[in-house]
Amino acid sequence: MSQPSVERQKILHRLRRLEGQVRGLQRMVEEERSCHEVLTLLSGIRGALEGIGEVVLEEYLRECQTEMGRGEIETKAILDAVRLLR
Repeated sequence: MSQPSVERQKILHRLRRLEGQVRGLQRMVEEERSCHEVLTLLSGIRGALEGIGEVVLEEYLRECQTEMGRGEIETKAILDAVRLLR
């Protein structure tokens, strides 16, 4: 994945924030917090992961568009990437 360093830094920042949320989730389970609190944080984590996946896929598709124009990538590879994100 060859992204501009600004995009890469944004992704890394989001992943670090997500890492903290996962550690918080682990603490909540260890502390036997309410299921509602745990599920609420889990929902946020899932949403954050999906958001990161969308950014990565968007960058991949930009790269693929260029490669397709040069005949260097097949449509199947793009479809496989989209299926991975589902």
